[in-house]
This record gives sequence, C-alpha cells and structure tokens, in this order.
Amino acid sequence: MSDDQGGLSERDLAVLALERMSWPGPGAKERAVRERLGITPTRYYQLLNALLDDPRALAHDPVTVNRLRRLRDERRERR
Repeated sequence: MSDDQGGLSERDLAVLALERMSWPGPGAKERAVRERLGITPTRYYQLLNALLDDPRALAHDPVTVNRLRRLRDERRERR
C-alpha cells in the first residue's frame, strides 16, 4: 500500500469514494454498496462510522469526513 493513501485499506478508500458520489434515487446507493463492495448496507454504515473517527480518513478526505461528521452530530442532537 502506498503512503499517499494514509494507511487506509482499499475498502476504506472505496467507502469514502462512495460517500463522495450523489445518488439518483432510493436504493441506488445500497445497490452500489452490495455490487462494488460485496457487503451489506448495514456493514457499510458500520465501517463508515468507524472511518469518521479515524484521523487517517480525515487526512485523506477532509471535506467528505467533516461533512459526514456534521450530519452525524446533527442526527445525534435530534435524538
């Protein structure tokens, strides 16, 4: 693995890449998760949540990680 990936796995990078995309409608993202990553959407969101707390992910893609952290924090505040 090269240093420019910051020590993140290929799967971690793929999760972040999916989060940068926009999705045309309901279910499209979940289908992409199954087809591209071969995991369930539930597992995907578990991995994504862990990535949001990983400083390597923040260093790799600060815009996406910070946006998702803000959304997560807003959801937590509403509960």
